[in-house]
Order: sequence, then C-alpha cells, then structure tokens
Amino acid sequence: MAKRLIEVFTGGCFICENAVEEIKAATCPNCEVKVYDLSKGCETNECKEKAKQYGIKSVPAVAIDGKLVDCCSNRGINIEALKRAGLGQ
Repeated sequence: MAKRLIEVFTGGCFICENAVEEIKAATCPNCEVKVYDLSKGCETNECKEKAKQYGIKSVPAVAIDGKLVDCCSNRGINIEALKRAGLGQ
C-alpha cells in the first residue's frame, strides 16, 4: 500500500511552523509529510513549481495526494477588497 503524500507549503514563519507541527501530530503511519519552505526555495525548484501547479496563493497550504485541500484554496490577497478598504486612496 502506497503512503499518502502530505505536502505542506510554508513561508518559514512561526505560524507556518505551528501548522507543520499540528499536521505532523495528526498523521498516521500511512502518511508521508513533505515540507516545502518557499522562503528558502529548494535545489531543484520543485517546491515553487508545485506551488504554482497547485495554485497556491498563501501559506501555509497543504496538498494531499497531489490535490490542494479545499481549506487552502482561493486564499491570498484580493486587490479589489484592499482598494475598497482604502488602498491607494
């Protein structure tokens, strides 16, 4: 039986590190956790390519078995909302 791949994308900050610890604590023996720190990058550029492929717009973000989990989708900044709040005025 293949292990379930849990990919965690972080920015290297304490909020992301707390999320990584929570995820690791919740895994089972059938889970393999791979952490990508996007602030550091990676030797092969795999982390940035995967983040782009999954459509990651904010971190921490988690993909399980090659699919970005719903709780991590469609986040990030919204320029229109920022403008409505006063950005650029």
